[in-house]
Amino acid sequence: MSPDERLAPNAPSTRVRDLGVLALVVLGPVWGYGWVATKVALGYSPALTFAALRAALSIPCLFLVLIVARRPLRPPAIGYILAIGLLQTTAFVGLVVWALSLGGAGKVAVLTYTMPFWLLLLARAFLGERLRWLQWVAVGLSLAGLLLVVAPWRLHGLLSGALAVGGGLAWAGSALVVKLMQRRHEVDVLSLNTWQMVLGSLPLIVVAALIGSGGPHWTAAFAGALAYTVLLANVLAWGLWLYALRALSAGTAGLGTLAIPVVGVVAAWLQLGERPDAVEAAGMALIAGALAILAVRGIVVARREPAAGQTPAVRPLTD
Repeated sequence: MSPDERLAPNAPSTRVRDLGVLALVVLGPVWGYGWVATKVALGYSPALTFAALRAALSIPCLFLVLIVARRPLRPPAIGYILAIGLLQTTAFVGLVVWALSLGGAGKVAVLTYTMPFWLLLLARAFLGERLRWLQWVAVGLSLAGLLLVVAPWRLHGLLSGALAVGGGLAWAGSALVVKLMQRRHEVDVLSLNTWQMVLGSLPLIVVAALIGSGGPHWTAAFAGALAYTVLLANVLAWGLWLYALRALSAGTAGLGTLAIPVVGVVAAWLQLGERPDAVEAAGMALIAGALAILAVRGIVVARREPAAGQTPAVRPLTD
């Protein structure tokens, strides 16, 4: 196996970085539309049932990919994998599916993609990646937008918004654990994605079984939405995300997800007829603007920085 295919701290810089950027480009529309596909599926299934079914069906698909690609089947760095699975699959999937069952796909997508800002703050605290003044401005804009979208002064939709923000925090936490793992272990990306899904799915399945929320209503629309979320939004997209996280710095990888909530909002508007009110639209615009500020800077830095871990020193998010 070539070093380019591993979640390793000593991979060649240019090709790995370029493939990481390409992974983010593909990730945008795939994950962006995934919010609408999940919202469609929840019209035919209880939230916890769908979350457990989506995670459980992803596991055999991922193992099949491992076997075909002749990757190691043994779980790597089990402690880190367990932490990633609980954050990335149990908490993230569970919270965002619950949020989508209560609120609009576009709104939930935007609130979840406050993740890059949480990741910036976590990377500063635990990875030593410094924040420049422009990043602090973007964080301030995003928090203002978050306040407008969640609108805590209105009880309607408050729970959905809080759950979506919680999902973004869980996702950022999982990304931080991945970056910490990179410093100690060389881990295959496919193996990492498979085993975090296995360990993270178990709590979802157990909770869904204990609550007994009922089975889905099997229709062509539900089957299509489920297939999309399993094969594309889970198996393909999480693999792309973990590869991008390996190839780029934590901040750059997080900021590269800018297009995803935009696709989610537009798709929800066109397919589901979801139109945010004036306050929500203003908040979404602030969050999108903050992401855009950081994404432009992130692209500039990505052209200059080596692949993640190329040098032993911890690099700042921007220079």
